[in-house]
Amino acid sequence: MTNTDIVVKMENIVKVYPDGTVALRGVNFEAKRGEIHGLLGENGAGKTTLMKILSGLLKPTEGTIYIRGKKVSFRSAAEALKHGIGMVHQHLALVPVFTVLENIILGLSYKEVDVNRLKKLMESTGLKAPLDAVIEDLPLGVRQRVEILKMLYRNVDILILDEPTTNLTPTETKELFKTLRILKKQGKTIIFITHKLREVMEITDRVTVLRRGKVVGVVETSKATPEMLAKMMVGREVVFKIEKKPPVIREPLLVVKDLWVRSDLGGWAVKGLSFVVHGGEIFGIAGVEGNGQKELVEALTGLRRVEKGKILLMGIDITNKNPAQLYRLGLSHIPEDRQRLGLILDMAIAENSILGIQRNKPFIGRMLVMKWRNIFSHTEKIIKNFDIIAPGVKAPARSLSGGNQQKLVVGREIVKAPRVIVAAQPTRGLDVAATEYIRRLLIKMRDEGKAVLLVSADLDEILQLSDRMAVIYEGEFMGIAKPEELTEEQIGLMMGGYKLEQVLSGISKNTRQR
Repeated sequence: MTNTDIVVKMENIVKVYPDGTVALRGVNFEAKRGEIHGLLGENGAGKTTLMKILSGLLKPTEGTIYIRGKKVSFRSAAEALKHGIGMVHQHLALVPVFTVLENIILGLSYKEVDVNRLKKLMESTGLKAPLDAVIEDLPLGVRQRVEILKMLYRNVDILILDEPTTNLTPTETKELFKTLRILKKQGKTIIFITHKLREVMEITDRVTVLRRGKVVGVVETSKATPEMLAKMMVGREVVFKIEKKPPVIREPLLVVKDLWVRSDLGGWAVKGLSFVVHGGEIFGIAGVEGNGQKELVEALTGLRRVEKGKILLMGIDITNKNPAQLYRLGLSHIPEDRQRLGLILDMAIAENSILGIQRNKPFIGRMLVMKWRNIFSHTEKIIKNFDIIAPGVKAPARSLSGGNQQKLVVGREIVKAPRVIVAAQPTRGLDVAATEYIRRLLIKMRDEGKAVLLVSADLDEILQLSDRMAVIYEGEFMGIAKPEELTEEQIGLMMGGYKLEQVLSGISKNTRQR
């Protein structure tokens, strides 16, 4: 690599937050023209902080940045944008009620708006989006394209993508990667923040690995292996395939009969589902997101009304009971969105550790006075038993990294000693170490005779953990089988709307049932 190839050079970057947290400890980072550079690391490793500094959102405590050989210092994201640096964040920052066009041109002067130039940009990059469509009506994959178009329209040639595939379907991810390869050929520099090893191996040219705020290595992707990168990330060997014993199937603990549930818009999201989850098994539900999984989980956990059908928990009818009643009867819920449903981020870790059981005897005394000594002791046990890295029980939950937030949610739900666990996307957004840890916990619960309902968009997770699995499509099960009885191709067809019997008999796509 020659000096003229290097478009981004960051030297000895240190970031210390006002509360004393050291996020970056003398990081050096380089990216060159026309490459897709992976920035890999565990949750809390400093990846996003480093890129927020590069994109002008944060100021470094120490360190120097060079862009195309010139020393720069950004006071804002607008200044970084003038140097051709743009960042697309994990949580998209679009105005939902504006159209695609309105979002792209937002903040520009009248003279800077050229719809023809925008259309040519869409053609040359493959980033197609309906300009008149309202953002809230579009799927996440298209919204993300709009964010990227917004940056490219402003002549960005250093594009930072923060966990860009978190909310994308497999098909949308493939489309994104196709676009990134086109941008690479056009000479753009793409910095791809992720913790997903499979994606790093597929799309990047080089990888910088961070661990606890330091660079532990820079490697060419062609010379790396997933095992090597995982070890660099977490500092130890990571087991990708978790061994599990054959299941010991016990009595039915969760029985669902002809369940019908409506979506927020009033249509049917869940259409007549019936299934049983036994003690001693993990029952997995696979499918592309948006096919009724969210509504099903919310109905099972008392967060959404059941219109028709029954839910039985250990023989007791729990249909339309509230979450507090379900907790007392032995059902725990690991929600898919830890920040919206699982935790109250501004409350202390201790307060979050007793959500749902805060009125139980050990934690509350006369006149509803909280017994803080008991609460702190309870929290410390969760922190210790579930290997949570936390500054202290009184620290706010938002001070935890994403992986440790998820461990707190999982730990809180498991210590309630449930008989049935409904786990929705339990490892979403987690690094390999946290993912491995939580998957082992779910298998441990299953081996203890509990019933685990696992809902996940991660097909590898479903195949690895489930004893039986269903594939959901438009609110219906396409079939139920053991994972080893199906190929990934057959499961993919079912995720696209084919019934199990159609897939097994090889009937053509033209007979797909809706």
